[in-house]
Amino acid sequence: MPAASPINNALKPLMHSYRQQVDKALEQILNNTPDRAAELHQAMHYSVFNGGKRVRPLLVYLTGQALGVPAAHQDMPACAVEFIHCYSLVHDDMPAMDDDELRRGQPTCHKKFSEATALLTGDALQTLAFETLAKNSLLNDTQKLAMVKILAQASGIAGMAGGQAIDLAATGQARSMTLDELKTMHEHKTGALIRASVQLGGLCQADISTDTLNALDQYARNIGLSFQIKDDILDIESDTATLGKQQGADISLNKATYPALLGLDGAKAMAQQCHAQALDSLRGFDEQADPLRWLSEYIIMREY
Repeated sequence: MPAASPINNALKPLMHSYRQQVDKALEQILNNTPDRAAELHQAMHYSVFNGGKRVRPLLVYLTGQALGVPAAHQDMPACAVEFIHCYSLVHDDMPAMDDDELRRGQPTCHKKFSEATALLTGDALQTLAFETLAKNSLLNDTQKLAMVKILAQASGIAGMAGGQAIDLAATGQARSMTLDELKTMHEHKTGALIRASVQLGGLCQADISTDTLNALDQYARNIGLSFQIKDDILDIESDTATLGKQQGADISLNKATYPALLGLDGAKAMAQQCHAQALDSLRGFDEQADPLRWLSEYIIMREY
């Protein structure tokens, strides 16, 4: 990537700054959570502070920035969506799901603690997400109710849970899944929470218009798809040390992937097309939305 790229010069420092901001807020929330069950509390902290990229909180902040909303107003929605994301990873890694031993280069929660503790950790993080939204004093009740609805839909059968169920049913049947079916699965499993992140950021502006929300949602749909395509590409082109999880896991499980259906070059071309469509969705936004544009490029250029 060229040294003069805005991703290096502007986006990465911004990503670092917002990551520090959300990490501080996450730490404060967890520190104020009752720790009567010491191991559960430790496992929650371990699962949240396990080296994540914080892409979803970043989307909350960058969307709010594009709309001119003070960053402090996005702290609680950013934390809520990250709690949901972390809960989903804890449960996805368990033996009954993907049975993974590594997450971000560290033992998965059920390996570090126990399966029972991992199950409870996911449950506790999920409920903490909605408690966090409900307690947000910087937003009005209408905003908070809309956010709870969006995050609940993105987490349930219409979102991640439904996508994971489709994924589990399709494991070992890569050849029987069509491209449209694969896109549907990932629109639920991965894309729903990315879309929710952008919507939460948008709803931090109390009077946001439907047209603006729709444009942001189209952006989120496209980067959600490109994010998953890039993950599939990295599963082939990267290595375990770089990824922080087992490289080649999708191939070993005979999962349907974009490179499997389109070929590696075809998958890369599709990711580029999603990036172009994401940029087109933001054509009505001014330079305050540039970080969202840079993030779309970052997603398809990242190495892990």
